[in-house]
Amino acid sequence: MEQQVLGRTGRLVSAVGLGTWQLGADWGDVSEDDARAVLEASLEAGVTFFDTADVYGDGRSEQVIGSFLKDHPDAGLTVATKMGRRVDQVPENYVLDNFRQWTDRSRRNLGVERLDLVQLHCPPSAVYSSDAVYDALDQLVADGAIAAYGVSVEKTSEALEAIARPHVATVQIILNAFRLKPLDEVLPAASAAGVGIIARVPLASGLLAGRYTKDTVFAENDHRNFNREGAAFDVGETFSGVPFEVGLEAAGRFTELARDVVGDTLTPAQAAIAWAWQRPGVSSVIPGARNVDQARANAAAGDAATLGPLFMSGVREIYDELIKEHVHDKW
Repeated sequence: MEQQVLGRTGRLVSAVGLGTWQLGADWGDVSEDDARAVLEASLEAGVTFFDTADVYGDGRSEQVIGSFLKDHPDAGLTVATKMGRRVDQVPENYVLDNFRQWTDRSRRNLGVERLDLVQLHCPPSAVYSSDAVYDALDQLVADGAIAAYGVSVEKTSEALEAIARPHVATVQIILNAFRLKPLDEVLPAASAAGVGIIARVPLASGLLAGRYTKDTVFAENDHRNFNREGAAFDVGETFSGVPFEVGLEAAGRFTELARDVVGDTLTPAQAAIAWAWQRPGVSSVIPGARNVDQARANAAAGDAATLGPLFMSGVREIYDELIKEHVHDKW
């Protein structure tokens, strides 16, 4: 597995990490045994970076990871969590007292004295420009509750605001073959500042794996069913905000591109993951996995050969012809 520096944390992490939203909620039911098996398979395959949040299953994802950490104390894992989505989304809630309560809860869930990395979890836009917020986060570092902090964003403007702050270690942002806008400004700015990019939703909620059809049915408690119009949270988190039918057509084109350029050396999903971690400035890509086979296949993309300019131009062509008109300006 390729190892890359996680921004200003200075830590080396696997180029392909593991996103654990699906181990908590909103992706159908995943048993605790299955969740543990995904973590085990990922570690065995070379994954050393897990991303979670305090709202994933109201702490379930953190707790499962915490139990795993207890059983693997010398595995060299880095765990990033996120905070802020358990309260009303108003800037007034992003204060030191709340930060302390939230991080204390995450520390208990994960069973650690100090959190490796805490990210503000897509808060209101005004939070990213508040000096008081960064002062409070600096205080958590000084207190020893967290080792480093970053942000998770929906908008490129939010990413750029955070990158300009001197102690922001990482920015997490949606980046995949259907979401190219971060390539224009965010990744270059992050690279120049030494801020790590954590790329989430690399498969566009599974579309880029090329296995869905218009007849695919998602579980009632799967966000790919209930959030297609943004009813529960930002629609960009579901299929990257692309209408499902458009995404299916684009995914078909992407599958053809992968077959033409890399043949059978990578699956379409692996090609999508490899494309993402190979973008300059990206520290780690965090696909999710609901079972062991997915975890192993995702991790295998972490040592893929460079895809090259032909693949990149093909991605850009699909984006320009099918996706671009559906991309919200803020993304």
